[in-house]
Amino acid sequence: MSIRINDVAPDFTVDSTAGELNLHDWIGDSYAILFSHPKDFTPVCTTEFGAVSQLVPEFNKRNTKVMGVSVDTVEEHVKWKRDIESFSGAPADFPIIDDTTLFVSKLYDMLPADAYMPDGRTPADSATVRTVFIIGPDKKVRLTMSYPMAVGRNFAEILRALDAIQITDGASIATPANWVPGQDVIVGLGLSDEQGKEQFGDLDIKLPYLRFAKAPK
Repeated sequence: MSIRINDVAPDFTVDSTAGELNLHDWIGDSYAILFSHPKDFTPVCTTEFGAVSQLVPEFNKRNTKVMGVSVDTVEEHVKWKRDIESFSGAPADFPIIDDTTLFVSKLYDMLPADAYMPDGRTPADSATVRTVFIIGPDKKVRLTMSYPMAVGRNFAEILRALDAIQITDGASIATPANWVPGQDVIVGLGLSDEQGKEQFGDLDIKLPYLRFAKAPK
């Protein structure tokens, strides 16, 4: 099935390095980031899981949980975590789920529906499994990203996108290109100039349809 923005994230119950987890229960009233990888003990994946390990305190500040998906067993994940922690200098303090059956990969349309990985698969066999989903407390998908196997993800951008999602959630604002926290936001077209001023203070009107205001606290 295709996963679209504002779809309810498909629920699942799986084994993980943190025990059996149900996605929706695990999310609770937090935001969540689900990120997948081709295989344990591969170079790009190790750098990416290391980046996430280093960012866990930042995700915690944002009431956001992270869950890794990799198409190997929990036992392999536990061994791999030692490499991740050695490389990153930070504890890999987030669950990594067992997706040896490709159930989650297929549920989230990370692989073709008819893709089956043989025993002894190589990283190339699951090259499409490098996807990010940001999910809101309402369990709806807020953002998706997919990367090719040779391109490591920019987790600073994922953190920036999370900040943008959270500041605009339920508000009549949007963020402009390359926005980072602390910069001005765009006032939504559903508000008149007067309404925009009432909600956000003085407006910087660049064009009749492009109006900036200070970001809400």
